[in-house]
Amino acid sequence: MQSKYVIVGGGAGGLELACKLGRKLGPQQVMLVDSRLYHIWKPSLHEVAAGTLDIHQEGLSYQMLAHDNGFTYVYGAMTALDSANRQITVAAITSEGGETVLPERGIGYESLVMAVGSTSNYFGVPGAAENTISLNATEDAERFRLTLLKLLTRAALQKGAQQGVSGVDVVIIGGGATGVELAAELREASGVYTSYGFGHLDPVRDVRITLLEGAPRILAPLPERVSAAALKLLNERGIKVVTDCRVTAIAQDHVSVGEQRYPADIVVWAAGIKAPAFLASLGLPTAKGGQIEVTGELQVKGVPGVYALGDCAQCLGADGKPVPPRAQAAHQQADYLLETFLRQVKGKAPQGKPYAYRDYGSLVSFGQSTSVGSLMGSLRGFNWFVEGFFARMMYVSLHLLHHQAVLGTVRTGVLALARFLVKRATPLVKLH
Repeated sequence: MQSKYVIVGGGAGGLELACKLGRKLGPQQVMLVDSRLYHIWKPSLHEVAAGTLDIHQEGLSYQMLAHDNGFTYVYGAMTALDSANRQITVAAITSEGGETVLPERGIGYESLVMAVGSTSNYFGVPGAAENTISLNATEDAERFRLTLLKLLTRAALQKGAQQGVSGVDVVIIGGGATGVELAAELREASGVYTSYGFGHLDPVRDVRITLLEGAPRILAPLPERVSAAALKLLNERGIKVVTDCRVTAIAQDHVSVGEQRYPADIVVWAAGIKAPAFLASLGLPTAKGGQIEVTGELQVKGVPGVYALGDCAQCLGADGKPVPPRAQAAHQQADYLLETFLRQVKGKAPQGKPYAYRDYGSLVSFGQSTSVGSLMGSLRGFNWFVEGFFARMMYVSLHLLHHQAVLGTVRTGVLALARFLVKRATPLVKLH
């Protein structure tokens, strides 16, 4: 197989680039490679984990997106890179019984874009990899949801039979956006679960949620006002927040912070990310955290024809600091490379200016009714604090803008209306 532009990774940035470039150039020139069949907006995985979002309704088929946006989709994981001959290797796809469904394939390219995102960084904490769930992908969120359902069922039966202490202890490690949003979503969902067959349980007393953060405050990268508002909302929901603590070990039934032990039936790791390990085997220059080192034009240093964007790329801003691993950065970088490639096709000169990250602020969801955050203004250092229903609507609009980029305006509007109606005809949480 051969394609002019090959994009590896169908996350927010990679998929938007494939869709926008495919609509301009067509499937003969644009190819997307991904190890999964469905795309989901990663910031919504905490809703999938809590059961308030059904992955089977939310997921977008890559094959459908390829057909509608004019690119070619290749199913499989990239395993090797031959940069000298400009070719990548995509692993074979096998069935559960071991039968080969798709063979190993080689794909030639003129320009390659690495957009493979990130994975959890356990920082060497004993037991973290074995005894926690990280929300890296849809299967992780589904595993958490199914585990939670089993634990709720067991706790409800014990409570009904009055068999001693019952309930579920959930410990979330990491007070960043993912950890805070999951804690809030779980608290809201726990109240709904008690209405659907778990009536013996009290949603606050029997579903105990603890959030552990190593920094002096949660949401440390955001303004203090946002952090304080988030802490207040969590406290109001009966969520225990412990800051300035360092997790030292994780066992099957507890989390250790020095001599302190926190009981845990299920533990979520949301304390940090790193680049996927396989990047180190590709012969590309990598930074300390494993990210691919790129120039200001997002081209991999010293490797012609190879680019990288999003969480897997280390791109330094004008201040010399790495661009933060956020969805808005991936979106901006996708647009930058789109302009770069279209200029190449038209024979125009390069853009003449490096990619420059622009921070538009951050929003943090607190369930289905409220959010908090800050919006950055055009003046340097100026921002607005937002909260409540208005902030929630802005948070939802970010998801819709991503869908608009890959589905178009009309289909995004129809899909949003359909989901609004479906939510009013189905349980508020996924129960199967």
